[in-house]
Amino acid sequence: MVDKDGYRPNIGVVLCNERLQVLWARRCGRDAWQFPQGGIKPHETPEQALYRELWEEIGLRASDVELIGRTREWLRYEIPKRFLRQSRDRLFRGQKQIWFLLRLTAEEEKVRLNVSPKPEFDSWCWVEYWTPLEQIIDFKREVYRRALSELEPLLARLGLP
Repeated sequence: MVDKDGYRPNIGVVLCNERLQVLWARRCGRDAWQFPQGGIKPHETPEQALYRELWEEIGLRASDVELIGRTREWLRYEIPKRFLRQSRDRLFRGQKQIWFLLRLTAEEEKVRLNVSPKPEFDSWCWVEYWTPLEQIIDFKREVYRRALSELEPLLARLGLP
């Protein structure tokens, strides 16, 4: 599903632990790391897509996390032509995303990358909150910066050290 401007609706997940580190995951078979993210199906709200993607990509249920907040509006990025797949949809330009900040409330052993028949990730680790900006592919960097900047003040609500 692509909107009239050529953007596919999508959600992004910033999952933090009690040390305020965030989950950083490596795409299967590639040296490309990112936050979990995924498309919003036509019948879903962003929140429904969040919990579906959370399960499909990292094996966590809603009961394993606490929803801290989300970005107020869509954050957009364009995908460079060299990364676009051949598609009938010539209108497609990129993604528009709502980003969610979650706190892991379950044991971290609950994180599983193999619950989906076709896993997205083959490895994960905890990193400092701003580290993803240094490592994310350049065309996503501004969206990551905007999402992390907007969500960062919500970390104070957690009352963690």
